[in-house]
Amino acid sequence: MISLARGVPAPECLPVEELTDCARVALERDGHTILSYGSAGGYPPLRAWIAERHGVDPARVLLTNGSLQGFVFLASHFAGRGRVLVEAPTYDRPLRILAEAGAEVAAVPQDEEGLDLDALEAMLDPGDAVLYTIPTFQNPSGRTLSAERRERLAALARERGLLLFEDDPYGLIRFEGDAPPSLFELMEGEGVIYSSSFSKTVAPGVRVGYYVLPPELAASVEVMATSTYITPVLLSQATVHEFLRRGAFEPNLERVRGLLRLRRDAMLAALERELGGRAGWSRPEGGYFLWLDLGVETADLLERSTSAGVTFVKGADFFLPGAGGGRSARLAFSFPSPDEIAEGVARLAALVPAAAAA
Repeated sequence: MISLARGVPAPECLPVEELTDCARVALERDGHTILSYGSAGGYPPLRAWIAERHGVDPARVLLTNGSLQGFVFLASHFAGRGRVLVEAPTYDRPLRILAEAGAEVAAVPQDEEGLDLDALEAMLDPGDAVLYTIPTFQNPSGRTLSAERRERLAALARERGLLLFEDDPYGLIRFEGDAPPSLFELMEGEGVIYSSSFSKTVAPGVRVGYYVLPPELAASVEVMATSTYITPVLLSQATVHEFLRRGAFEPNLERVRGLLRLRRDAMLAALERELGGRAGWSRPEGGYFLWLDLGVETADLLERSTSAGVTFVKGADFFLPGAGGGRSARLAFSFPSPDEIAEGVARLAALVPAAAAA
């Protein structure tokens, strides 16, 4: 089975030996702290590192057990406080979390340049609670919101008093092109929640996500964290901090970019070779994913392709129920080898005419 479904880094992306040594050093240096209870906000040296990177007070930084844990806290906070606006399509797990929290959710369409700001402006309501967006190498589409649209979105948010929630786990996984400013930077850190993690830049198994929160929100979310798990996984956080402290982060990031760029290029080449003229797809400059638009129902195609030994995620999973994506798919290029990607796309493409005729 070739999986083009899960956004998981290939095994060779993981710095196993370096992290092993980092964990050992962290335990030897600070074991009595990281093996006990501590602040629900996370390991203080790592909070300080992140705060310095983003130019904020460490009290605004919350470390969580993966960034989705923090999203659960925020979904609970915003449920009942107004609509939560999301992109269409958007990451499927936040959609599920918002539904479970009982939040009112409305979707804003995208085009090839990302969030459709004309549509957003037309649908904005003074009672809207927050806009959740993944502006860089978006999951699932791989699209990146242009610098011009980012500036317009920041201006619109200020004008309308809209809180922005910028989820940025993929922004540093850039293969080419110039990085636009983050929404957090454009908003000068005001009126914006910024989220990221070390899952894509170090290793997902360390489960270290983080949030930079507005001061008025940081304290209340930390209370939720305290009542949920008392203390996050300090050993993992201290291991990541040692990885950063010894200067391993940037070299590792460059290595990961090279490995994933080979996979992105292999997928684009395979799609052109196998589906050129029969389908459309996004061309991400980084990240883990691309969006494939086909002329067939992908729910049916997924059943056929699974039997043929290749999986993907159907597009409808990334929309509100019944709202779209029926002829689209998310393909992940992060895990399989370039050869497996070529074979997987070939298997998938071979089924498209049969699915179309069914």
